[in-house]
Amino acid sequence: MTDPASMFVHLVRDGLDPLPEIQQLRDDPQTQGVRQVPTPMGGSAWIVTRYEHVRTVLADPATYSSAKTGQASTSSLDQDDAARDPLLTADPPDHTRVRRMLTREFTVRRIRALQPRITEIIENCLDDMAAAGPPADLVTAFALPVPSLVICELLGVPYADRDQFQRRAAGQVLGLTGEHEIQRITAESRAYMSELAERAMAGPGDDILGALVRNHGSELSRTELANLAELLLFAGHETTASMLGVGALALLRHPEQLQRIRNHPDAVEPAVEELLRFGSVLQMTIPRTATCDTVLAGHEISKGDLVMVSLSAANRDPELLHDGDVFDVTRTPKPHLAFGFGIHHCIGAGLARAELTIAFPALLRRFPDLALDIPVETVRYRPPGVFYGVESLPVSW
Repeated sequence: MTDPASMFVHLVRDGLDPLPEIQQLRDDPQTQGVRQVPTPMGGSAWIVTRYEHVRTVLADPATYSSAKTGQASTSSLDQDDAARDPLLTADPPDHTRVRRMLTREFTVRRIRALQPRITEIIENCLDDMAAAGPPADLVTAFALPVPSLVICELLGVPYADRDQFQRRAAGQVLGLTGEHEIQRITAESRAYMSELAERAMAGPGDDILGALVRNHGSELSRTELANLAELLLFAGHETTASMLGVGALALLRHPEQLQRIRNHPDAVEPAVEELLRFGSVLQMTIPRTATCDTVLAGHEISKGDLVMVSLSAANRDPELLHDGDVFDVTRTPKPHLAFGFGIHHCIGAGLARAELTIAFPALLRRFPDLALDIPVETVRYRPPGVFYGVESLPVSW
């Protein structure tokens, strides 16, 4: 059993569910779902678990700063590293400037224009699965390559580079090859993003990097453009890849709800919202640092305190819905926190929704007899971390 006083309790799961300990913390009327816990580095941090209080923290960057947390964690790094995640570790006005640049590239119109290509990518992956025959690992055959290839389209990755690009992206998501190998893959990815940025600045194409150069070239250095490309890979690939695996598992565990998605096209969009809420693959956001003394849920938060939120616990909060631990694709969608909240709400949420809305029905129609090929209790999950997911998902049909 995980120590309920551990700062990592909100990152450990019981299958697809938050740990009982984190749910007990959230539902405790005395703490109001907020607790201060020691950190491995010394000092302490506040864990926030209730829907209302998580929204309060994420909606107030003036009081709960991402930038100050980023500065503290990168104090020994060079300036390029400190600026690597401009959307994640910046507060206004720096965050506003960068987000404004990207917002026009993630419009509903652009995502709709990309949908035929998303559909083609998904169908090609399903063709490959069908040709190889059962059994298959749904993670490596479907969940990883689909969002990776979509990101290739967005970033303008040449076709000759896409196999290596997918290999690196898969390695970064699964993180199963040891710390040294992950560091090597990350370094390769950063070097490649720098190369992509250099190409875009020399001859901007129709992809997002080209559009950024054309519209904001005077505002962006090559390093900043490469950092944005890396961020788009991280945010656009890992969330969707994890959600495809977790969502497929949830549906396979509830065959009557799986049938609804397969047979009723109008049920797909609400079902995707329920999958996002229930799965909560993004478990936490960048920790915040209090910029002043404040009060949260009756607790006195001191200036400089570290504050962390549990999105998975908040998405099951009885305040949000009375039966949050029940998976029900027929429910009216709730304003969940699967993509965060406030100014740092995931800028690629619309793209992720488009991929999931196309991918799940296509998978279930192609393989109407899709089933887990192992007992559900033996499914392997990824180690605790910011993103949650399954390591593999053997299926047959």
